[in-house]
Amino acid sequence: MRESLALPIEEQSQAGEARRSALALASHLGFNETERGKVGIVVTEVANNLVRHARDGVLLVQAIEKYNIMGLEVLALDTGPGMDNIGECMEDGFSTAGSSGNGLGAISRLSGFVDIYSIPNAGTAILSQLWASPLPTSKPLENLEIGVVCLPKPGEEVCGDAWASIINQERSLLLVADGLGHGPQAAQASTEAVRVFQENVNRSPEEIVALIHQALRSTRGAALAIAEVNFEHQSVRFAGVGNIAGSVIWSDGSYNMVSYNGTVGHEVRKIQEFTYQWHPEAILLLHSDGLGTQWRLERYPGLIYKHPSLIAGVLYRDFKRVRDDVTVLVARENV
Repeated sequence: MRESLALPIEEQSQAGEARRSALALASHLGFNETERGKVGIVVTEVANNLVRHARDGVLLVQAIEKYNIMGLEVLALDTGPGMDNIGECMEDGFSTAGSSGNGLGAISRLSGFVDIYSIPNAGTAILSQLWASPLPTSKPLENLEIGVVCLPKPGEEVCGDAWASIINQERSLLLVADGLGHGPQAAQASTEAVRVFQENVNRSPEEIVALIHQALRSTRGAALAIAEVNFEHQSVRFAGVGNIAGSVIWSDGSYNMVSYNGTVGHEVRKIQEFTYQWHPEAILLLHSDGLGTQWRLERYPGLIYKHPSLIAGVLYRDFKRVRDDVTVLVARENV
């Protein structure tokens, strides 16, 4: 079963299909009857909001994991009228469409986490996370909070992109790989890149890229990038080959990280690691070329302070290229 779904929501029948798909995924992830019931209500309310209020509505549903507990992330994206006052819209009984007005209030009550980003006349993004069992309150926060959109080209069953992360207290490693082309052979290349990455997490980004280059010789190859955030040294080490874009962005500054041309597994002119300063209030953003490069985060007031999944979702909504697989990975330090 695919664990990441993009479901267009423009009419009521599609809302019902989204609910059935989300419930099937929740069952696959081990949600019990009670927690599946929450999933059903949240997805129904989010989808109904898209039908009533939105234009070009899409629902992204994907499996997530934290502290070895499986969860479901629901991300509703639209280009509708937006909301002037999010707090007021979250109150039970508030409605602009003649309904009972319980939608956003119910979503907030039943979700383990909710975040919303909306611009009047430009659209809304609603994020809900639900868990198969309660998250422990005694465990420390992971050093990085990650949000990812990773989806195949429309019409493809498998995604030629892949991503992976290793997070610990001292350093965190992030990978985005884009298998050449799309479809099963592209997926084979990116999946092999993830395997080698996970088996060599104690090495540097440059060393891991070199090992992946050797391992992908029997595949069609891939573009990929690896970023290491070191919290003790407040640094980012980055090694990339091909067109995976990497940026670090904070409220009053940003920089783009350097990748070399080539295809990992075939022709690589140079593998070199660069070191940059990490900013504790920054986000790190990696994306494949399924996302257009014309995005500018400063055009979205306040978005940089939102959950990484909302940032990834809004950029996907506005800048995806429909003829390719797409991955957008956003990470923020938990402080």
